[in-house]
Amino acid sequence: MTRHYFVTGGAGFIGSNYVHRLIQRGEKVTVFDNLSRAGAARNVAWLEETFGKDAFRLIVGDLRDADLIRESAKDADVIVHLAGQVAVTTSVLSPRDDFESNALGTFNALEAARLSERSPIFIYASTNKVYGGMEDVEIIEEATRWLYKNLEYGCSETQPLDFHSPYGCSKGTGDQYVRDYARIYGLRSVVFRQSCIYGPRQFGVEDQGWLAWMMIAAVTGRQITVYGDGKQVRDVLHVNDLLNAYDTAIEKIDRANGQAYNIGGGTRNVMAIWAEFGPILERLVGRKIEVARADWRPGDQRVFYADFRKAKRELGWEPKIDLEEGMELLFNWINKNRELFQA
Repeated sequence: MTRHYFVTGGAGFIGSNYVHRLIQRGEKVTVFDNLSRAGAARNVAWLEETFGKDAFRLIVGDLRDADLIRESAKDADVIVHLAGQVAVTTSVLSPRDDFESNALGTFNALEAARLSERSPIFIYASTNKVYGGMEDVEIIEEATRWLYKNLEYGCSETQPLDFHSPYGCSKGTGDQYVRDYARIYGLRSVVFRQSCIYGPRQFGVEDQGWLAWMMIAAVTGRQITVYGDGKQVRDVLHVNDLLNAYDTAIEKIDRANGQAYNIGGGTRNVMAIWAEFGPILERLVGRKIEVARADWRPGDQRVFYADFRKAKRELGWEPKIDLEEGMELLFNWINKNRELFQA
């Protein structure tokens, strides 16, 4: 059965990869995006070159325009809400813009779903930042990384929410609204609290998409700055594995409805952002990389890796692409597309 997918942020990194997948399998797709992000226009061009301009509908619009979202999404069977402000550092500098993009923007998208006559499924891309600094969780320092002392599988959905930074507050607001619309209005919604997602079509910048940013910087000869001690640990997840989670939740919506899932690479795909990633990157580029050092940034967790066992138990989902394979895939894509990253 062909569905109509309405993808906010469909010209972004995750969005364009999902739109590509959806078109490829014959779905009807509407992309809603303001095209403000670096690479958005290039991602649209890539989709048009791959499938033709008539393969999907593009609406250039803003999340704050409630009427436009409602009208644009009225025929959608599935709303995949990926758009918004994406960086902690930007949220600290411009908290109002962050709130309007994330909290208000998500509310507008939810209202479009609630008021639709088609009762669409609603997928929301949340973030691990809703758990804050997790100061109550003991961590230990090893030679090249920080780790949780007692959380064998990482952070689970039972960890108390503690919105940290304007970004954490705005995304967390959306997170809870999406869950509550399932309870109060019967909206078939699913929240994905995503860890570090990486892959092709990611035009990483310093304050968001760190793995891609560092690879791009190394390949193009730009300065890399390491904040904090470089031993901060994250679990990384290839975008194709994330999209598998979206697809699985949609197919199993009766089970996933109203749920929040931590989605990340888990303990098998944990890496310190420089103490361990640095040597891998130097091996890939074939040279020593000199980095600048700077103080910790606001809201930067020393440790986060997701316990995804709930998603595995309820949806049958787990990552398929391991760290080494995924990083090689991304590095090869960046190398092949160097012209896209020239200033």
